[in-house]
Amino acid sequence: MSAIALARAGALLAAVWAGLMAGVGFVAAPTLFATLARADAGRAAARLFSIEATTSLAVAAVLVVVGLQLGRERSERGIGSRFGAELASALGALVLVIVGHDAIEPTLDDARAGVGTASFALLH
Repeated sequence: MSAIALARAGALLAAVWAGLMAGVGFVAAPTLFATLARADAGRAAARLFSIEATTSLAVAAVLVVVGLQLGRERSERGIGSRFGAELASALGALVLVIVGHDAIEPTLDDARAGVGTASFALLH
């Protein structure tokens, strides 16, 4: 695959990923809370966000590979660094997904259950 085609595929994947996150955050979750009982909506939204986090990990990992490949091609042609904006963006997104899913989400669960010192409202 050429560098241009790879860059376009990466951009398309990133756009679809952004649309998924926006759809879950701005459409699906508010609709759940508008139509279901609060506890049911919370459980359904938590499941949606968990699925989104798993999908985000996979997409971010693929985008890291795309960024590595684009950087390698730039470096081989002598027109840039192996560490480009694509790779930096993908790595940043991957770190944020991991922090959100593996650090903040368990703390939210503890706060919801009344365990620990964190406030559910503050974390939310």
